[in-house]
Amino acid sequence: MMALTVALAVLVGVSLGLLGGGGSILLVPLLTYVAGLPAKEAIAVSLLVVGVTSAVAAVSHARGGRVQWRTGMLFGSAGIVGAYAGGLLSHLVPGTVLLVAFAVVMVAAGLAMLRGRRECTAGQRIPVPKALGQGVAVGMLTGLLGAGGGFLVVPALALLGGLTMPVAVGTSLVVIAMNCVAGLAGHLSGASLDWRLAAMVTAAAVGGALLGSRLASRVNPDSLRAGFGWFVLLMASLILAQEVHPAVGLATAGLTVLAAAVWLGCRTDVYCPIRALLHRAPAATAR
Repeated sequence: MMALTVALAVLVGVSLGLLGGGGSILLVPLLTYVAGLPAKEAIAVSLLVVGVTSAVAAVSHARGGRVQWRTGMLFGSAGIVGAYAGGLLSHLVPGTVLLVAFAVVMVAAGLAMLRGRRECTAGQRIPVPKALGQGVAVGMLTGLLGAGGGFLVVPALALLGGLTMPVAVGTSLVVIAMNCVAGLAGHLSGASLDWRLAAMVTAAAVGGALLGSRLASRVNPDSLRAGFGWFVLLMASLILAQEVHPAVGLATAGLTVLAAAVWLGCRTDVYCPIRALLHRAPAATAR
């Protein structure tokens, strides 16, 4: 299982490098169901992996001038408080509850990937107190569940500082790295870690991320992000099947496959039931 875990960690890293974020959402399920780690230890290892990979990627973005340090430190300083508190709080929450909550976060992340990243218009700003509150909330999510929360951090940073999307993405990596360090500190205060496994998975994910970043120019990022979004939604249904009830997971998976089929039909103009219904409605009204 160790070899399979490392191999899959490379694939997670590749997806992270290709997508610029989001790929790490699969780390906790990988560590739980493939490596066999308890949920809380899997979350702690995920924080280490996501923190290191984000820091490595942030260096590359900083060299390209795509990191706004002042905005990142403001948001990240608030996130550190929430992340450490989330790490401490995780000791009081049963592992099953954490995994179900993680499945909910996976659904949110999958939907965010399907929606895609949107540029924010100039003048759209959020007040600093609200930004700090969002930073604490995102940090707590990171510390509690081990999810980087990039799908929440990027739009928040874009609105906070009016940053362009490339700069918001680069700055978010700094915030995520800071949150992961604080969250990991909260977890380590009451839990042990398999440091050998953590080091191997981290190295594999970092290597995969570097490879993915080199391949990014050869693939369509929008199509890749959409496909990965549907895959994340499907994985969330598998977690629900394991932790809640098989019927819940089966129903969620069925709805995901149905929605994916409708989405693909509408995107490729093969057959779009939504468009067909919209065309029928005016005809029925005319009668």
